[in-house]
Amino acid sequence: MTSSTPATTTGTSPAKIGDDTSQGKTSIAASVVQKIAGIAAREVSGVYSMGSGASRAFGALRERIPGGGSTGASNVAGVAVEVGEKQAAVDLDIVVEYGVAIADLAKAVRRNVIGAVERMTGLDVIEVNIAVNDIHLASEDDGDDESAQASAPTGRVVE
Repeated sequence: MTSSTPATTTGTSPAKIGDDTSQGKTSIAASVVQKIAGIAAREVSGVYSMGSGASRAFGALRERIPGGGSTGASNVAGVAVEVGEKQAAVDLDIVVEYGVAIADLAKAVRRNVIGAVERMTGLDVIEVNIAVNDIHLASEDDGDDESAQASAPTGRVVE
């Protein structure tokens, strides 16, 4: 009996591709599939960022630590994959730009992720689940720096 969902593969236990020959075997780590899916999702116009609020906050902290942002972990924030021997399933958490048609964006992201993963790995992507966690407003970018500076205490006492 076969299952429609692939077995979960961790980064240390790579998926085996069906091209095992007398010349050798090919295996692909789940972290590779995660990175491919994350990059492909970000390529679509209208995707502001990836991950839930908590993962974005941890990512921002990680980038402030020297050497913390160079690990490639930011490429997989908001991306979870299940990889089997021949199939993969992808779960994405995204933040959408305000004004973008979410249904159309989801179709475009799904199409881009499936195309990239299948083309680069040879795995059959059986599903791409997309969770929209937030909407980004352009006006949020303008006020963040100024409001943080205005509310920060200066240590001076004014009489």
